[in-house]
Amino acid sequence: MAEKIVAPSDRALPSDARSKVQIALLLDTSNSMDGLIDQARSQLWKVVNTFIDAERDGVAPFVEVALYEYGNNSQPVGNNYIRLVQPLTRDLDSVSTLMFQLKTNGGDEYCGAAIQRALADLSWDSNPKTYKAVFIAGNEPFTQGPVDAQQACRDSVAKSVIVNTIHCGSREQGISGSWHDGAAISGGKFMTINQDQKVSHIEAPQDKKIAELGAKLNDTYIGYGERRREAVKLQVANDAVALEDRAAGADVQRAITKSSVNYSNSSWDLVDAMRDKKVDLGKLKKEELPEKLRALDKDELKKCIEAAAKNRVAIQSEIAALNEKRKDYVETELAKQAADGEKTLDQVMVETTRAQAAALGYTFKN
Repeated sequence: MAEKIVAPSDRALPSDARSKVQIALLLDTSNSMDGLIDQARSQLWKVVNTFIDAERDGVAPFVEVALYEYGNNSQPVGNNYIRLVQPLTRDLDSVSTLMFQLKTNGGDEYCGAAIQRALADLSWDSNPKTYKAVFIAGNEPFTQGPVDAQQACRDSVAKSVIVNTIHCGSREQGISGSWHDGAAISGGKFMTINQDQKVSHIEAPQDKKIAELGAKLNDTYIGYGERRREAVKLQVANDAVALEDRAAGADVQRAITKSSVNYSNSSWDLVDAMRDKKVDLGKLKKEELPEKLRALDKDELKKCIEAAAKNRVAIQSEIAALNEKRKDYVETELAKQAADGEKTLDQVMVETTRAQAAALGYTFKN
């Protein structure tokens, strides 16, 4: 008997105290790193999708992502050429938008200082069982700069934050540049990638329909509050950008993300806000609603939200079912290829997050 596909809204809702994933991306944005940024932009959704079928203590985890850039001369030397682009957030559209605003510029890459900033700035969960990870990627020696990189990695252990190092270049250069040492100290993984390699994507028969359904999900959103207009624009803009990068599968991966609990917009969408008990309809001002809904009374508005939620679950369930078939197809094609080429950022991050989270008690369906 085929396993029942469970829509995200039917699963146990994530709880701050019980199930969380926190990932900080520290990207080198010096002159030679355009390829790295391109890989990160197109594959953010794929990395987040690692946790779609995961659970811990019977609860689906939600993913928070933070973003730093380092090694960029456009940033003040007093900040060691480091900028916190986005603190830990579930607002994935904002993270994606900010990634596309990153520009490379020649600079000095100080890995130790970047890791130290991430440990100090971000609101890391205090639970030692929560999967918390830093992924720092770059191509210069790991030990450069005024902060002892190895000490920064030792400091991460006290917060139960795993530091994973990604050297953009050969394994031999990464080892000689001490990238391996940084990961070893914090219990992380040392990886190498070719930042200029195009992200590989196996096109599946289900891809077109999944992408279409992902766009259709937008019709189920009911904006409220001051951010509603801006947030809708971000949603549509990120859909368009992902569609432009469909050769790398970004449109499909984004649609899959949008069908999961990890795509949460309770700060501006009434469907998510009601599900998460973040809003009281009786206290909403008329001007906080779209014009076409302002004449509705509380009960009518509630019915409108419930109808949108029901429609969303139906679309999410269809995407989930198609994605199961898609994964089977892709797995078969990968087995046929059986090639050990150079890996890209998404591949090493997906492999690493799954293995490290599993060691902390997260379970994965596939």
